[in-house]
Amino acid sequence: ALAVGLSLWAMKDNVTFFFSPSEVTVEKVPTGQMIRLGGLVETGSVVKSDDGSVRFSVTDNAASAIVHFKGDLPDLFREGQGIVAQGRFNPDRTFEATQVLAKHDETYMPREVSDRLKEKGEWRPEAGDAAVTGN
Repeated sequence: ALAVGLSLWAMKDNVTFFFSPSEVTVEKVPTGQMIRLGGLVETGSVVKSDDGSVRFSVTDNAASAIVHFKGDLPDLFREGQGIVAQGRFNPDRTFEATQVLAKHDETYMPREVSDRLKEKGEWRPEAGDAAVTGN
C-alpha cells in the first residue's frame, strides 16, 4: 500500500487533465497548470505571424479561449475542426500551447471534445453521429 501511495503521489504532477473552454475558470485551472484544452477552432480566428507562431480561438460553442502556439501545426488543422491543445494558461488567460493535435479524417474528433460538445447539447456532426476514437 505504501508503494502504491508513493507511486500515485509521484505521478500527480504528470497527470494532464482535459477541459473545454467553458470549464477553464481561474479556480479550476490556475495559471501555469499543464492541461489539455479541446474544442473547435473558431472560424475566422486563425492569425499566423511571420515568426512562425499562430493565434486562434477554441470554442465549445458556450465559451472561447485564445490559444497561442509556436511550431508546426498538424496538416489537417483548419477552422471549424476539432483539436486538442496541450499547454498552460498565462496570467492574461491566453493559452500557451506546447502541442496541438487535430483530427485525422472526416469522421474523427477527439473523444474528450465530442463528449463535452454532446454534454452541452452542441454536438452537430455534418452527417449523422460521427465516430470518435479515444487516446
